[in-house]
Amino acid sequence: MSAPACISPFDVAEAQLEAYNDQDLDGHCACFADDIVVADLNGAVTISGIAAYRAKYTQVFADFPQNKAELLNRMVIGNTVIDHERVSRTPGGDTFEVAAIYTIADAKIVRVDFVK
Repeated sequence: MSAPACISPFDVAEAQLEAYNDQDLDGHCACFADDIVVADLNGAVTISGIAAYRAKYTQVFADFPQNKAELLNRMVIGNTVIDHERVSRTPGGDTFEVAAIYTIADAKIVRVDFVK
């Protein structure tokens, strides 16, 4: 069953970011398709499938319980959302920036390409 058309790509990207920042693993994973693919932009696939995705973020949330991503900029072009984020693992600690390029279909993220 596909999701309602009224759920925009913006809303999907926003929901996954909010769940990520809340370390709500179930809510975060609910935004991704069962066959999610995560890759480095123009590079190797790093995660394939929701089980592998869930395992990765179970570990991330366990290793970095205060992890947060601050949205610096968001662009939405059709079914693609590009987020520029600043990530901090601990309050006041070092940060790093990423661009996450989300491809969305049927109100689920089907692919993420990261620029690090």
